Amino acid sequence: MDFLYEKLLRPLLFKCNPEAIHDQTISALRLLEAIPFATRLLERINLRPPGSKPVRLFGLDFPNRVGLAAGYDKHAQAWPAMAALGFGHAEIGTITLHGQDGNPRPRVFRHPPAEAIVNRYGFPNPGADVVARRLAQAPGKGVRSIPLGINIGKSKVTPLENAAKDYTGSFRLLADYADFVVVNISSPNTQNLRDLQGRALLDNLLGSLRDTARDHAAKPGAKPVPILLKIAPDLTFPQLDDVLESVCAHGLDGIIATNTTISRPPGLEHLESPGGLSGRPLLEKSLSFVRYIARSTQGRLPIIGSGGICDVEAAARFMDEGASLVQLYTGMIYRGPWFPAKVARALAWHHRDFP
Repeated sequence: MDFLYEKLLRPLLFKCNPEAIHDQTISALRLLEAIPFATRLLERINLRPPGSKPVRLFGLDFPNRVGLAAGYDKHAQAWPAMAALGFGHAEIGTITLHGQDGNPRPRVFRHPPAEAIVNRYGFPNPGADVVARRLAQAPGKGVRSIPLGINIGKSKVTPLENAAKDYTGSFRLLADYADFVVVNISSPNTQNLRDLQGRALLDNLLGSLRDTARDHAAKPGAKPVPILLKIAPDLTFPQLDDVLESVCAHGLDGIIATNTTISRPPGLEHLESPGGLSGRPLLEKSLSFVRYIARSTQGRLPIIGSGGICDVEAAARFMDEGASLVQLYTGMIYRGPWFPAKVARALAWHHRDFP
């Protein structure tokens, strides 16, 4: 299967425009979702590695340790089909309070020799209210096959000083449909967004979100929604210390390390396309962040490792450094649609998730 994709199918796909191919795969997954027998059969094959048990984290049960990173299903259209591919959770978005088109095209660029992608999408999405209505028609909590994470970010039209109001507005609209919410302050493709990683702005944002989450949990029939923070790999370790102090002070449930990088590792200095770099070149930087966070918090803060997972060995390294779950996206583009299930099986054996 690896040979079929990497030697035959991938070369054909890579001759086409990256964003056009992405849109076509979303359409294909929606078609798969419309065939319940096929999706259920694939879930039975791919979702739960033989003999393994669910992973309990944030008060949720994950069928396996591999999730779909945010950025793939930007419009919340195809996520229910991700279980059929073997993903143990899916994260949609990034979703903003106000709908927006994102940055001008072309805005995504492949670099096959490095197994990398550079994107400058800029959070294209229909807006939190539209996504909420869409999710209201989809399988809900306790019914869906896998936990659903909703990644929220700042609208481009919202000034930085009003960011907290923007994020809390999205949270109020979407929390009823989320198994967990991810706060994205780390994309390099929205102007000044990463400034929110500074201590003063971050404290204000996380404090507002925690208050909003408490109000939501107090509603009749509602349950607390775990909140995670997604960070950039371009922070210095002193800056990361400030982020961790804020995360712990406000009682967040976990952290995702990491988003894409604006740096260009050795050998890739020639990549002049602006935007965030993902794929294999990000691996060592992301691993160093997971390692640092796990040691700094003595393992008390749950970590989802993301960045550069293009083979099962990379995923296992994240687990060894202290991650509880991993996420991938670019790796699937380079390895094919059965890559998530392959990684899930490998991690189940690696961590002996057996009763």
